Amino acid sequence: MTTHNDEQSTQSIDADVIVVGGGNAAFTAAHAAAKRGRKVLLLEKAPKELFGGNSFYTAGATRIPHNGLADLQSFIDDDDRHAATEVPPYSAAEYTSDLVKVTEGRNDPELTAVLVDEAADGLRWLNTLGLKYRLMYERQAYKRPDGTFLFWGGLHVGNTGGGEGLMADHVRVAQELGTEVRYGQDVFGLIQEGNTIKGVKIRQTDGTVQEIRAESVILAAGGFEANAKMRQENLGEGWENAKVRGTPFNTGEMITAALESGAAKGGDWGTCHSVQWDAFTANNESNRELTNRLTRQSYPLGVIVNRDGKRFLDEGEDFRNYTYAKYGKVILQQPGSIAYQVFDATLRPALRTEEYDMPGISVEQADTIEELAAKINVSPEALEKTINDYNTSIDTSITLDPTVKDGRRADTVPVKSNWATPLITAPFYAYGVTCGITFTFGGLKSDTHGRVLNEGGESIPGLFVCGEMLGGLFSTNYPGGSGLAAGVVFGRRAGALA
Repeated sequence: MTTHNDEQSTQSIDADVIVVGGGNAAFTAAHAAAKRGRKVLLLEKAPKELFGGNSFYTAGATRIPHNGLADLQSFIDDDDRHAATEVPPYSAAEYTSDLVKVTEGRNDPELTAVLVDEAADGLRWLNTLGLKYRLMYERQAYKRPDGTFLFWGGLHVGNTGGGEGLMADHVRVAQELGTEVRYGQDVFGLIQEGNTIKGVKIRQTDGTVQEIRAESVILAAGGFEANAKMRQENLGEGWENAKVRGTPFNTGEMITAALESGAAKGGDWGTCHSVQWDAFTANNESNRELTNRLTRQSYPLGVIVNRDGKRFLDEGEDFRNYTYAKYGKVILQQPGSIAYQVFDATLRPALRTEEYDMPGISVEQADTIEELAAKINVSPEALEKTINDYNTSIDTSITLDPTVKDGRRADTVPVKSNWATPLITAPFYAYGVTCGITFTFGGLKSDTHGRVLNEGGESIPGLFVCGEMLGGLFSTNYPGGSGLAAGVVFGRRAGALA
């Protein structure tokens, strides 16, 4: 028993490796350590019924380089549609280029190289342990007139059952590998002797503190996106109003604990992953039933207007995979932090079924733009002018093709670079959206093996990091699916050393 000042402590429980967190990265790290014969203890802050971290709330999409469908078939589920499916290869060079492009060159090149090199192998390894993967037809493919399917945007593979299936698989594998998983564990601090981490401190419901000691501690407890005060301090004014898409337990406490133990900050603390999120549906934060279905990601096909009835961004700048994680911030900056995605009857059937046909969705419908404006409390004159300027500026001589950047522009202000279609067929639809925060990009600095570094660039003995706590990969934006991929790659690396 160890006592620190007036804190009481119960008997220490030894383990070789302690993993703090309960999402994809945490469980991947635990699996890697357990496969080496290590005694692993995984401590999850959430109660068992709220397990899974942010990963539970995802669609399970995971970005990997590959050489096309034949290269993927060894580890993805069989599907009768495969015979009529085209999956373009996605090279390592394209993956790297996409990361550099969307982060505006602020991604760590060494971390990036490891991610790109090991992402595909990481999924294949997890598949051998029992995780299941599939092609994401409903999110990443368009059905062509001849009945065949074409995948687009570099993001093709996801977990069977989405985020819920991903985390159920992880829990089952952990049990099979002998990893002890404890829920409701409020880990708040690290045990440090000299410059070496020796374990963790857990806050008990009665106020006492339990210390658990281990040879290594892997931090995988997420960012600070569920902490309104930290969001405001680091992301700026207004961010305290963002909706939390995922787990309410990622409050940044373990990031703070690591910094107090000498860890250096890593990555971009001033930006985050945020998306267009249903603005008015009840229970639109941390909703475990609807999870990812509260996103509104068919926006490249229509237009987005604010409460003044004006467009304010290029909906067709690039494929959704490369813009959705930054446009939430732009919505937050609009009057009232609200905007509306507008479509007509021609476009409505092309919207993602799992998102735009969900129960209780925030949507208004009208037979004219004037009536639609009244329903969403926008100036009818302003909205009619915006839609008319948009409609009349489109080069309709170019064929609409959502599977490629088709160059079908709306030459208005701001320009819409691709997929512009006149909104002329009633009824018209307006979907209210706000900013939903997914995870913060700032975290701890580490080497490519997840060893946490101090301000002098030296590793802190016994301390590792992975998942959203690992800073350096993303800034401003990120390519869809690269977050789960990073959790696999760097979770596996940390578990291989811890």
